[in-house]
Amino acid sequence: MKKISTGRLSDLLLTALAPISWGTTYVVATEFLPPNHPLLVAAMRSLPIGLLLIAVSRKLPQGIWWLRMLILGGLNIGVFQALLFVAAYRLPGGVAATAGAIQPLLVGLFAWVILSQRPSRVSVAAAIAGFIGVGLLVLSPAARLDSVGITAALAGAGAMGLGTVLVKRWKPPVPLMVFTAWQLTVGGLILLPVALVTEGPFEQITSTNIWAFIYLGLIGTGLAYALWFRGIAKLNPTAVSYLGLLSPVVATLIGYLFLQETFTGIQLAGIAIVLGSVLVGQQSD
Repeated sequence: MKKISTGRLSDLLLTALAPISWGTTYVVATEFLPPNHPLLVAAMRSLPIGLLLIAVSRKLPQGIWWLRMLILGGLNIGVFQALLFVAAYRLPGGVAATAGAIQPLLVGLFAWVILSQRPSRVSVAAAIAGFIGVGLLVLSPAARLDSVGITAALAGAGAMGLGTVLVKRWKPPVPLMVFTAWQLTVGGLILLPVALVTEGPFEQITSTNIWAFIYLGLIGTGLAYALWFRGIAKLNPTAVSYLGLLSPVVATLIGYLFLQETFTGIQLAGIAIVLGSVLVGQQSD
């Protein structure tokens, strides 16, 4: 296993903060946000912070970047978030997380086709191990399967995976926060009308809801996606995709620490496998 340089280690740790923060989303959404509005919640965590950052930067896409932003914002924010919540509603969380863990394999495939970066056997083995590890971590024997939910989870992983590789392929011509703002705004604008038609507006908003939205918007979305896109620009997209496996690990640990959820030996084995696959996956560069 090759040694990781200090600079690359810093890039990996900063990028890892994104899926770590995403791992807190479940407890924030279930405990502190209005219920039964997953798509509207997704829109409201993306659109306000995106518009705010655009207002500060005063920069809009030019030329071909309008089309590219529609594609990237749609894949990384709009389509991904919508499919994620479809899967969450139709599947137990464990099944949805396990299906989503296929993303490193999909990113490796997309990187091979689009970037001509053929994945190594070790990389593929690490991706498969990560998929199995997440399954051990979050699946229960009573987990039910739903074809629509499974399809949505896999398609969501594919959308985010393709968006990750396209970010690397197209290399944004603007500062990181501007690039992040464009995608958050486009994704939020895609989600908002769908959410209002299918779910309707929130019945009421409390001060707790507002603080939760502020956290999700600033930390769990704006900062997290900025760090994620920064990592894609500096690292191999396949290596970055393995870091996404940290999200279900964090979600499980938070459930154990704060929601009195049980923790088993099988889950500990799953965490060990996931962390091992993340470490091995960083040899993709």
